[in-house]
Amino acid sequence: MHGYIQREKEQKLHNALSRSPAVAILGPRQSGKSTTAKMLLKNTPSVYLDLQDRVDRNKLLEPELFFDRYRDKLICFDEIQLLPEFFSVLRSEIDKDRRPGRFLILGSASQDLIKQSTESLAGRIAYIDLTPFIVKEVDSISIWSNTWLRGGFPESVLAGNDMDSFDWRLDFIRTFMERDIPNLGFNIPVPVIERLWLLLAHYNGQTINYHKLAAAVDISIPTLKKYLAILEQTYMLRLLPPAETNLKKRLIKSPKIYLRDSGILHALLNIEQYDSLLSNPIAGASWEGFVIENIITEYDRFKPSFIRTSNGAEIDLILERAGQQHLFECKLSKAPKPSRGFYELIDAINPKSAWVVAPVDEPYEIKKGIYVCPPAGLKI
Repeated sequence: MHGYIQREKEQKLHNALSRSPAVAILGPRQSGKSTTAKMLLKNTPSVYLDLQDRVDRNKLLEPELFFDRYRDKLICFDEIQLLPEFFSVLRSEIDKDRRPGRFLILGSASQDLIKQSTESLAGRIAYIDLTPFIVKEVDSISIWSNTWLRGGFPESVLAGNDMDSFDWRLDFIRTFMERDIPNLGFNIPVPVIERLWLLLAHYNGQTINYHKLAAAVDISIPTLKKYLAILEQTYMLRLLPPAETNLKKRLIKSPKIYLRDSGILHALLNIEQYDSLLSNPIAGASWEGFVIENIITEYDRFKPSFIRTSNGAEIDLILERAGQQHLFECKLSKAPKPSRGFYELIDAINPKSAWVVAPVDEPYEIKKGIYVCPPAGLKI
């Protein structure tokens, strides 16, 4: 990676290792998991195994002997999803010695996808999601417009120029379809997942219509839902659920689709330059997804959802925790003007805070209790 950027999640990692025998850092491939782990391991007696490497995998042919040799060190397993059967071995070892900070596990799949860890290591493992960079993490070296265009993958956002960044993302997409999905045990024809991913890019920010999407890809609805789950569990896709609320309004009940990384979205749509992005019809939906992903990633302890009524009033994002709600509207404008429906829903919900996130230079109050702010200026 082009230099090392301090990440807030590192403190969470230290805290988790101090209380749990095993800690798993999960996130998409190339999101910085290995770099983050290796920086921690520099200052800790440790041993690192890359399970993509045949030599490293062979070291685990007799796992009990390996554990005995390195019992006094933190053992790190990278790309653990390639060896799912190893979780039962880990459980047995942890039950013999439940000291905190024994194992650091890195994986390119979500908790739901690595079912073996959830079943075998329940109560023995802490999970930390490490997603691509958000604006706040790189705002000292990359302006927000650059991060929006290129997305948050380290090699993309920190590339020397837009073309290098774009080429890296095209390579990432191809490798993900041709190698990563099969390595996880899924047999999906590359032309099918390619067509689906491109359609999802065009649908970015819309409520999902399973019948329409399945027909466009020429697959059944159950198969579509299976493929969407795979993309969701590999951190490529977010299905934002509708809010559960007792508002006396007719609400849209379908989730909204977002590609989680704006740079991947733009690469799929062949958008190479910032000017091309601004002139593209997808710009508003791209900005909305970019802002929403930044907010959800930063405030990951909150439950995210959205509201859209049958007459078109909408709240792009609701974060809820401990009975308190925070509302967000995303506007791609230097002088944003929220809709009347936004104000109506604020009055009906009475949130703890309300925000309009726009490409402005500094935060300001647009109406009593409602603030306009840039992506990096948000603090709830």
